Amino acid sequence: MRLLLVEDEVMLSDALVYILKKNNYAVDAAYDGITGQEMAESEIYDLIILDRMLPEKNGLDILKFIRKKGIETPVLMLTAMDSIENRVEGLDNGADDYLVKPFSKEELLARIRALSRRHTDFIQHGSIKLSSLTFNPLRGEIECNGNKTKLTTKESQLLELLARNKNQVLTKDQILDRVWGLDSDIEMNNNIEVYFSYLRKKLRELKCNVVIETIRGIGYCLKEV
Repeated sequence: MRLLLVEDEVMLSDALVYILKKNNYAVDAAYDGITGQEMAESEIYDLIILDRMLPEKNGLDILKFIRKKGIETPVLMLTAMDSIENRVEGLDNGADDYLVKPFSKEELLARIRALSRRHTDFIQHGSIKLSSLTFNPLRGEIECNGNKTKLTTKESQLLELLARNKNQVLTKDQILDRVWGLDSDIEMNNNIEVYFSYLRKKLRELKCNVVIETIRGIGYCLKEV
C-alpha cells in the first residue's frame, strides 16, 4: 500500500514514516496543507493520513477539496481536537475515520488495516465486481455474461489499477509509475496506448458495461456505463 502522510510536526511525521515503512507501507510525507493537497490531487494513494491543524491550509479544507474533485481515497484524520462536534464535522465532510492525538502505533496500524479492508469491500472472494464484469486479478481473468477471457500480466495490472480508482482520471505518468515503475523508458510511455487498445478489445468482445476512456492530453479513466 502507498500512503500519503500530511503532518506538520516534523518529529512526529518522521516517527510515523519510520513506523509505517517498518510495517511494509510505502509512504510520502508532506509538512503543510498546500503541498499535501497537491500531492493528494496529483498522485495515486491507497490511504491518506491527514492532520487537521496544518499551516497554509487546514486538513478539513483539504478533505473538502479532494472529495469535491471526486477523489475517493480513504482518509484517516489525525487531530488533537477531540470534541464530538469536531469529529462529526470531519466525518460529515468525507473523512473515513478519526484518530485523536496522542495515539499508540498499534492503534494507528489497526485503523489503517481496517480502512484498507473497508476500501476493498467491492472485492468478493478475490474478484472485483464492476457492473456486469467480474475481474479476478490473481487469475488475470475477466468474465461477463457467462463468457470468460484471460488477460496478460500487464493488462491485468492496468485493469486493477483503473478499477481501484474508477471514475478518476489517471495520468500516463501515474500509470507508468504504478505498473511499470519509475524506471520506465520513453518508448514505453509512447506505447502505453497499445496496451489499452488490447484491453479495450477484450472488454468489447465480452460486451461488458465497462469502458476505458482516453482523456486527451491527460490520461485514462474507467467508467461503468
